[in-house]
Amino acid sequence: MEKTKDTSETTGTITKRQKSFSGPQASLYLVPTPIGNLSEMSRRALEILGQADIIACEDTRNSGRLLQHFGISKPLISHHEHNQETSIPKIMTFLEEGKSVAVISDAGYPLVSDPGQRLVRSCISAGIPVIPVSGPNAALDALVASGMDTRHYLFYGFLDAKSSRRTRQLETLKSFPYTIIFYEAPHRIEAMLSDLYSVFGNRNICLARELTKLHEELIRGPVKDIIPLCAQLKGEMVVVCQGAPEEENTVTLEEAAEMAGQLKAEGLSTKQAVAQTAKQLGISKNELYRFVVNKER
Repeated sequence: MEKTKDTSETTGTITKRQKSFSGPQASLYLVPTPIGNLSEMSRRALEILGQADIIACEDTRNSGRLLQHFGISKPLISHHEHNQETSIPKIMTFLEEGKSVAVISDAGYPLVSDPGQRLVRSCISAGIPVIPVSGPNAALDALVASGMDTRHYLFYGFLDAKSSRRTRQLETLKSFPYTIIFYEAPHRIEAMLSDLYSVFGNRNICLARELTKLHEELIRGPVKDIIPLCAQLKGEMVVVCQGAPEEENTVTLEEAAEMAGQLKAEGLSTKQAVAQTAKQLGISKNELYRFVVNKER
């Protein structure tokens, strides 16, 4: 990697510029796998997996069956949240020996609500290229089909499994004005939506399950109406939630005029007081000015 001076806190004293395809070099590839339908495995993903020297995966049994389906036979190394202390040094040794390593998850994109961040950071620190490969993503699939606003959104992933912690997390998101995407396990979906309802109120959501699979289903509507359906639902869940609604201004013109009057008492002119009050409340300056002038007559 090419290095230049930097003042960034995240990278230390240097900025690292990665030229992913500047020549033959050992690299860490982040390869997405199908979230359900095996036909969604991309040609490039298969090429990378076929060329990699080592494949790191969450569950060697699940990944072994997937690779066997596509006729790929490679050495596998287990790499997941609970063995990173031992798996990362092994993977780094392979890379330093000039071997390329592909990272895959059980389904979907590696590092998206999956372990792998520490490995990526280790590679960046060591100057080893980290190369993403495009592919399936349950969050984006659910978002674009949800009917929610897609211009701005937050991917949150999994909330805490414990209700008290989950509620606190939701409280921090209560006022977020844009679409929010959550992942949830089927055995917690009812409790999660109940907590969402108690904190957010009866917002519209889209509950997407079994995406790309035979029993794919998207349920759209107020969260209160969807909670009773949860007991019969199976499969991995994506919840796309409507952002916080804009707060309606409940201040009357009379109250706004009183606020403007207080500013006038502090020395502002009528026009200045009205302009400042209207801007603060997000109301029409002209309408407030006419109301104040008529009141003063």
